[in-house]
Amino acid sequence: MFTGIIETLGTVKALNREQDNLHITINSSLANELKIDQSVSHNGICLTVVNIGDEEYTVTAIKETIEKTNIGDLKENDIVNIERAMKLGDRLDGHIVQGHVDEIAECIEAKETNGSWLYTFKYNKDSINLTIEKGSITVNGVSLTVVNSKKNEFSVAIIPYTFEHTNFKTFSKGSIVNLEFDVIGKYVSKLNAVRN
Repeated sequence: MFTGIIETLGTVKALNREQDNLHITINSSLANELKIDQSVSHNGICLTVVNIGDEEYTVTAIKETIEKTNIGDLKENDIVNIERAMKLGDRLDGHIVQGHVDEIAECIEAKETNGSWLYTFKYNKDSINLTIEKGSITVNGVSLTVVNSKKNEFSVAIIPYTFEHTNFKTFSKGSIVNLEFDVIGKYVSKLNAVRN
């Protein structure tokens, strides 16, 4: 479990394919604090640490993860959002995040709004997932509040701190991001789908 509060940024140093798997080596200030088998969120994707080196570590994504997220689009030197799993007893500053990406979305607008930024995302029109106005959403692992909730579209407002300390600063129109919908919203949307 995660909170959607990004601890640090990492840089992709190497990408190696092995059959259907993708091994991703990340340079990060957290590398020396990690352990083998530890779960770490990368752009909202929960991945297991399989190797640790000097200021670098490696995680592996399987075929399903590659197909359902934007991880297959990563390139060397890309910046990723990193968060370690939360500890019991810590404050839950974001919201409950599982690290299980529901689907991807496309950024259809990114604009500065007098000191902050507004990003609008569009996702699959046939999706049963939904956002709720002022509800929670996770975009590339970042816990955010939904504004302008519409059918398969929503916006988020980004404060300067979040802009500087996450990979939102790299987003532009056309960027593909990972979405994890709020667990309560997921439950409601699946209940509605069953009823219909």
